[in-house]
Amino acid sequence: MMWLTSLIFIVLTGLFMRWHVRRRSADTPTTKCPRCSSAVPAGAARCPRCQIPMQLYEVVKAKTVVEDAASAGSSERPHAVVRADLCVGCGACVPACPEPGAIKMAGKLATVEKSLCKGHGKCVEACPVGGIVLATGASVHRVEVPLVDTDFESNVGGVYVVGELGGRGLIKNAINEAKVAVEHIAGELGGRTKSTEVAGGAGRGGNDVYDVIVVGSGPAGISAGLEALRHHLRYLVLEQGTLADTIRKYPRAKFLLAEPVAVPLYGDLWVSDATKEQLLQVWESIIERSGLEVRTGHRVTHVSRADGVLRVETSEAVFRARRVVLAMGRRGNPRRLGVPGEELGKVIYDVADMDSFAGQRMMVVGGGDSAAESAVGLSRQPGTTVVLSYRGETFARVKERNRAKLDDAVKRGTLRIVLNSEVREIREGEVTLDVMGRREVVPNDVVVVRIGGEPPYTFLEKIGVHIVKKDIPLQEEAHAGA
Repeated sequence: MMWLTSLIFIVLTGLFMRWHVRRRSADTPTTKCPRCSSAVPAGAARCPRCQIPMQLYEVVKAKTVVEDAASAGSSERPHAVVRADLCVGCGACVPACPEPGAIKMAGKLATVEKSLCKGHGKCVEACPVGGIVLATGASVHRVEVPLVDTDFESNVGGVYVVGELGGRGLIKNAINEAKVAVEHIAGELGGRTKSTEVAGGAGRGGNDVYDVIVVGSGPAGISAGLEALRHHLRYLVLEQGTLADTIRKYPRAKFLLAEPVAVPLYGDLWVSDATKEQLLQVWESIIERSGLEVRTGHRVTHVSRADGVLRVETSEAVFRARRVVLAMGRRGNPRRLGVPGEELGKVIYDVADMDSFAGQRMMVVGGGDSAAESAVGLSRQPGTTVVLSYRGETFARVKERNRAKLDDAVKRGTLRIVLNSEVREIREGEVTLDVMGRREVVPNDVVVVRIGGEPPYTFLEKIGVHIVKKDIPLQEEAHAGA
């Protein structure tokens, strides 16, 4: 009899626990996973079914800004808003703010404590890259990004935007975004081509039509290419420079903070505390093992639709594809110096995070606002000395506030300006300048070339992709609401 009582007790306990779990699940707010449509508990880091990180959709699902609340007549006191896509982590805004603690550095990004900010605007004036604005409303980071859906397809049908170009520069996000985009493409195109066909060849819809063309060979581009290879799609990966050129142009010994992430046809990738040289070795190993085909030296100049497919024009040829994945980073198509040594890894065309250059001997080349802003921001880094080389006699194209900042840096002794000068040769440890016919050798660790070019967003707008502003809630607020 005792055993029967025990059995009834166990059954009733099990039923009660099941009812309790179901009730708690029903009471827990959930969202729908954009990838697999499963229910995801609010605040969960990953989808419990497909394991995709929810952070991947932070920008995609963020509120689009129609206009600043301040300009809409709001009576709320304005406060500083950091443009996370522009902030380079120089820290110039922190000492400029008269309110202690109102703006501070969280890693390599400036953050604003809304309750302490009085809206003085001193941080706006101090920012060398225009990365801070005054607005009212929720405490947010403001970013300017291409308009894409949860499959990372833009408003231009068949054109996808992933990785750094889409507003999220983290390697893990770039890899995952590309994977999601190509998964969607494979599903739309029927999954895969015949297994007997060679994946790198011409695609369906004509002898010269690819299933997908991937533009860029950084983390997002390589991931997209590998996913296309995994699905047996007819693909092509195009790179304007050398293989993984985006990574090659990172600062020397730049640490790439990441976590394990699944790379198609490779498995888990772990690059925490890895330098760019180590990461390049990983990419090259992945490409060699998978047989991924990358065509270098192809700078994509335009994408348009013709005869029912996408026409991809490059500096070397014209290709046709049913889908295009843009994974080309934020450098766009920079103008180059065309001098010996420009292919060295010490030459970069943009500055992602200025504190990586602390203690370095820098040279910035250019005479516009971007060159001035880079020179000023770099000059503020501990132990960093900067030479600004410009071929003109004066900085006629530089805004007055940037000229004042240049003068201040010169007075501090952290910046030297060399006008009427042109770079003749770049070598490890030095740069040769021609200064009005006189040869000058300048000790140097890194060269930053800022002489213009076509920004990536200009390219996107030219092909019809909409660029929008979005407000991303600060991390602590997002967690508080979870």
